[in-house]
Parts: sequence; C-alpha cells; structure tokens
Amino acid sequence: MATFEELKTKYQSVLQVIQSQQVHLANLHIENGKLLMKGRAPSQEAANAVWDEIKRVNPKLDDVIADFPVDTSLKAAAIKTYTVKPGDTLSKISKQFYGSPNDYMKIFNANRDKLNDPDKIQPGQELKIPA
Repeated sequence: MATFEELKTKYQSVLQVIQSQQVHLANLHIENGKLLMKGRAPSQEAANAVWDEIKRVNPKLDDVIADFPVDTSLKAAAIKTYTVKPGDTLSKISKQFYGSPNDYMKIFNANRDKLNDPDKIQPGQELKIPA
C-alpha cells in the first residue's frame, strides 16, 4: 500500500493543475489506502482539466478518490485587479501578492490579452491578479 507522500508525488501534476485552474482544494489525505482529493472548481472547464490530468496519471483510478463540484462563486473571488504604478515590474507585483517575485508569469499569463512582453508594463494599466 502506498504512503501519503508516495501518492502525493504520483499525483503532483494533478496538484499543479488544481493550482493553475484556481480550484479550491479543501481535503488532501489518505482514506482506505487511496488519496482523497476534495475541493470546489470555479468552472466546469477547471473541473474537467483536473479530471483529465487524474485520468492521464492513472486511467484505472484505483488509488484515488476525487470530488470537484463546480462553485461559480469562486470565479469572481479568484481574480483581483491591480493598477500599475510608476517603477512597478511584474516581479515586484508578484512579490507583493504572492510573496515571491518568481511567480510573475502567473500575472503575465492572466493578462496576455493586454501584455505581449512581461518586461513591458505601463503605469495606469489594470492587471488581473489570479489567486
């Protein structure tokens, strides 16, 4: 029987999809020898992305229990906005919101509709800051 750490490692890519899709993970533990993952997804697309990755990792689903119902109220709460100030960089904004300047690509990727280069932001721009 696999340990919690072994299963967590096996499903690391699923946990990354959960984070990138802004799925709220409420439970992650072992139950009856299986990894139990429970949370709420902000959209059906986010839930499907998590399930697609779970099935890619283990098509048999024999060592995992997962439940990710859609909760559309999460969608509005998941995105904040920030107005760029003179001297700001995506790294500086990332440090402010995430505690690490290295997470600047989260902000860049959420704003690809208005940014072409992570090094080129302008004062006054409204940027989406994903959770």
